Amino acid sequence: MRITLSLPFSIRVYKQYFNFASSHFMIFENGSREPLHGHNYRVQVKGEAPQLAGDMVFDFLDIKPIVREICDSLDHKLLIPKDCPTLKIYTDKKNFVIETPDESYFSIPQTDVLLLPILNTSAERIAVYICDEIRQKVNERFGFSFNSLEVEVEETPGQSAVYLHREQL
Repeated sequence: MRITLSLPFSIRVYKQYFNFASSHFMIFENGSREPLHGHNYRVQVKGEAPQLAGDMVFDFLDIKPIVREICDSLDHKLLIPKDCPTLKIYTDKKNFVIETPDESYFSIPQTDVLLLPILNTSAERIAVYICDEIRQKVNERFGFSFNSLEVEVEETPGQSAVYLHREQL
């Protein structure tokens, strides 16, 4: 009797162009916020599958454009967490007006802002957003789901946050 074990395989992709320069500010639990500032973010992705299809976890030629597309969509934007319960966000002509709990007031052209479906703009929450976008695009375009997908978002060299999504079995 021969027993075959299903070994997990993974791919890791990180390219020079998996980056974006964006500005943000964090809203803290006590209602204060950090000053508006920016980072040159870098992204790495690791996807795992329980077995190989066509001797690959997923084709590098298919995943790289997806990650690049997501990074490009974040590039040169002010990232605002639209799901943050303490932010007030509304439009005034062609601007987004953002009021923070500390009564700061920003009026910024809509074309310069990206409202993200996250609670805050921490590297951790941005990693979740990028992971969700990759999963959605890979599924829509290729009908494929990684059984786990890890996204690392580096704010500055040596300082990053990692999010790991595991599919429910």
